Amino acid sequence: MNAPTAPRGLRLLLALSALAATLGAAAPAAGRVPGPVPGREAPRCPSGEVFATNNTAVITDPADPRLRTRLTRFAREVRGVIRAHGARPGPSALLDGVFWSAELRRTTFERSREFDVEGTNRAGLRHLAGVLAKQYRQESVLTFRCLPRHAPETDAVRIEAPDVSAAELREALRAHPGAREELGGGSVTEDGHLVLVSPLEELPLARQFTKDLGVDWNTAEVRYGEREFVS
Repeated sequence: MNAPTAPRGLRLLLALSALAATLGAAAPAAGRVPGPVPGREAPRCPSGEVFATNNTAVITDPADPRLRTRLTRFAREVRGVIRAHGARPGPSALLDGVFWSAELRRTTFERSREFDVEGTNRAGLRHLAGVLAKQYRQESVLTFRCLPRHAPETDAVRIEAPDVSAAELREALRAHPGAREELGGGSVTEDGHLVLVSPLEELPLARQFTKDLGVDWNTAEVRYGEREFVS
């Protein structure tokens, strides 16, 4: 992925991570795991997830025809890479990313895909992401592995919340200067689900942002696990 304020591959990183205290809640002290937060824990997780794109351009127009691509060929290629490295490809979701560029002082947009990966472990997932980063000229590819909430490696949460459109996300970022500066943006699936991968200690802040978007938190799905940005 490409970004004017960060290396390629970091826009999805920003979109799916780092929320800040400007959203109106204080983060827990370092080393503390937040208490339980309402929401549905996912009943099942794949071995791992990879968030990736073949885009290397900066797109600032939401009507740009490049945002209508379904990344079909890219999806086939990535599934082939997954198989070639000893894992099994699961479902893939098309994502519309909406991101804030602090350098350009405007919103940017990107199409990407999330891939479920089965039959792999931590090292295998990291290796796979590194291959994709090199093959598609991405300086960073985001991975996420589900883990028990209190596992030593757990450092993040993956939140999926329904009833959010890319247009609504764009307007929310415009309406919340502090949020757009610190959050960076977000991604939305074709069927209107917001997807965020947030640091574990910022879970209360991620919850507040989804509520600001009008989401009923009780309908959000929360997965605990480990995130990594692989180059």
